[in-house]
Amino acid sequence: MSASKERVARLAWWSILVALFVLALKTAAWWMTGSVALYSDALESIVNVIAAAAALWAIRVSHKPADENHQHGHHKAEYFSAVLEGVLIVVAALMIFAAAWEVLLAPRLMAQPWEGLAVNGLASVINAVWATVLIRVGRAERSPALVADGRHIMTDVVTSVGVIVGLVAAIYTGFAILDPLLALVVAANILYQGWQVIGSSLGGLMDQAVATEDNLRIREIISGNSKGALEVHDLKTRIAGRATFIEFHLVVDADMSVGESHVICDRIEDALRAEIPSVRVIIHVEPDDEAKLPKGTVAVPFA
Repeated sequence: MSASKERVARLAWWSILVALFVLALKTAAWWMTGSVALYSDALESIVNVIAAAAALWAIRVSHKPADENHQHGHHKAEYFSAVLEGVLIVVAALMIFAAAWEVLLAPRLMAQPWEGLAVNGLASVINAVWATVLIRVGRAERSPALVADGRHIMTDVVTSVGVIVGLVAAIYTGFAILDPLLALVVAANILYQGWQVIGSSLGGLMDQAVATEDNLRIREIISGNSKGALEVHDLKTRIAGRATFIEFHLVVDADMSVGESHVICDRIEDALRAEIPSVRVIIHVEPDDEAKLPKGTVAVPFA
């Protein structure tokens, strides 16, 4: 296993441990206070544990080399993990809605409020630090599972801070109804975040193309390393986890030898690999009668 793969897998393992520890803290905070808002926070942490385990599985599968049945590799496995996480978030939100509605009908003041909030605050600080690490490393290693996990945890941090602020207000004002109302806000927020996670993951499963700025950069690299060719057309891209797939047609003079055209292809592929991590390049070499632009066009333009 490469250093990059080991780094991602190690973080995925630590995510499970961190999620379990944070779950224990938030469960303790809920048990101490009886707050339905803190219950919602703890329930979301259960999702974090399950999602972290799913992310570890997906990361291990996605790093498997291509085989006879998966000749393009296993890169998309991480998207399944992210979709699962989104679904779990939605389920947690619905459970929170049910619990909050029950307490909303019969509001009650919290027991041991300050101690419980202190414990929950500690859990939030741990989550904030860990989410930052996951997002940063996930982006660097192009791991959708780590990024999705980090974003969800960061959402948990934001909602936890909101819950703490709201419960402090409930303590000072004596308005017990603020507790279930905060739980409803938390549920609505994580429901939205769950939909966002599912939407972004489905884009990857549907072979979404690279971003516009990346597409322009790819075109620049190809054009800058296509000396000897006549034209490039039908550029297609897609992203699968950390891998980027690039395919295009390269038009050369019909009298050019296979060896000469192969030199051009190698030069383009080397340039793309130097700029884009985990890139897969497919080039279709065609004679000049397949060109789509008028004859005599200078440079190597895209059709």
